[in-house]
Amino acid sequence: MSPTASSPSVAARMSRQASRDTAQEVAVRRLLHSWGLRYRVNTPVPGMPRRTIDILFRGPRIAVFLDGCFWHGCPVHATSPKANAEWWRAKLDRNMARDLETTEHLRAAGTTVLRFWEHETAEEVARSVGDAVRAQQRPSGVSETRH
Repeated sequence: MSPTASSPSVAARMSRQASRDTAQEVAVRRLLHSWGLRYRVNTPVPGMPRRTIDILFRGPRIAVFLDGCFWHGCPVHATSPKANAEWWRAKLDRNMARDLETTEHLRAAGTTVLRFWEHETAEEVARSVGDAVRAQQRPSGVSETRH
């Protein structure tokens, strides 16, 4: 059972927290789409209820996750709330364990998993994702030359 918020302002802020279609997700998707790449959004993880893949490329089997620094334990930007500290520590630890479990599950099924932090720019993320998708789409034995 989750504790009550420490103040009305905290309750209001937490209720506005987006779980999908964040600014970063939308910006990354726009870039990928503008490059002609097509994907699925918020796709359920097969065999894992209540878990979704932020961006999924079905053909090349690439799952992209854009993780929030607070919720997923970014080693650079994660913070620990002072109010209800023990409950939050357990909650955030469970989130990180679930992320690892999801990644291992998808990799075991032959899916490439790419995870990015919310502090990474949309351009950096999109470039990495686009490179991975194009690499998977190339016929084997064919290398890419850049000009």
